[in-house]
Order: sequence, then C-alpha cells, then structure tokens
Amino acid sequence: MILLTLTQIFLASVANPKKMAAFRLLPIGKIIQFVFIFVTFISLLSFIHFSAGFKQDSSSITGLSEYIDGMQWILYPLAFIIQFIMSTLLVFVRISILAFAGMMILKLYRRRGEYRHVWRTTAVAYTIPTILSILLLYIGLSDSWITLVTTICCLVYLGLALTYYPKK
Repeated sequence: MILLTLTQIFLASVANPKKMAAFRLLPIGKIIQFVFIFVTFISLLSFIHFSAGFKQDSSSITGLSEYIDGMQWILYPLAFIIQFIMSTLLVFVRISILAFAGMMILKLYRRRGEYRHVWRTTAVAYTIPTILSILLLYIGLSDSWITLVTTICCLVYLGLALTYYPKK
C-alpha cells in the first residue's frame, strides 16, 4: 500500500467507509501518529476553552485572580501538559473499548478480522465523533450527552466500515 499522508487519512475517514476498512492494513505507527495529531488538536481546543473559562470564573474572587495573574507562566503550561496526557489516555481507552464493540459487530456481520485491525479502523472512525464532540462542547451540551452522541456516531461509522471486511 502506498504511503498515505495524514491529510489523506483524514479526508478518507470523513467520507469513505471502504477506505476506513482498508486502513486496517496500515502500519500501527501511522495510525498512532494520526491519533496523536488529533489528541493534540483536542488538547489545544480544550486548553483554549479552559483558559477562557478560568479567567471568567476566577475574576469573581479578587485574591485568587491576583494569585493566578502572578502564576500564569507556570499554570498554563502545566495545565496544557496535564490536559494533553488526560486527553491521550481518554482517547486511547475509548478507541480500545469501541474496538471491542467493533469485534462484536464484526461477529454479527460474519466478517473476518482481528482486534488489531478493528482497533486501527476504530481509530480512524473516531475522527468525525472527535470533531463532533468539540462542536458539542462549544454549544454547551453536557459531557454525558457528548459521550453518548459520539459513541453512537463512532459505532455507526465503525459499523459501516466493518461491512467492507472480508467474509468468513
């Protein structure tokens, strides 16, 4: 398979379930690189959301506001690092759990595949739910609703891609 750029993977993951199924054959390093780019994107947007919200919340307490103004040089980089680590952990756990659900879908469809292949397809299928979760976050939807909507969305995309796996 020819080397794909991350942009090509992104574009195919948005509109082409057949290519998402074919991505199961990509090296795991390329898929993990793709996931880390998305985690970085999520972390940056979430950090912007955090810093904007933190300034609004802290302005009501004058002492805390003055303390934070003096500590911004250490608070924000530390917050971004923690945000990145937590986002990475959360995304990889979600992909792993959804890949397990994908294995069940694969059995229902009577298709052949291994967990490692379904994991790669799930990582790519998680693209649209990730973008959707960011949009829903800025709309103001609660975290539990965002999780539910993105899980269902990912399972639908994954189900579409798994129909292109080879039959038993």
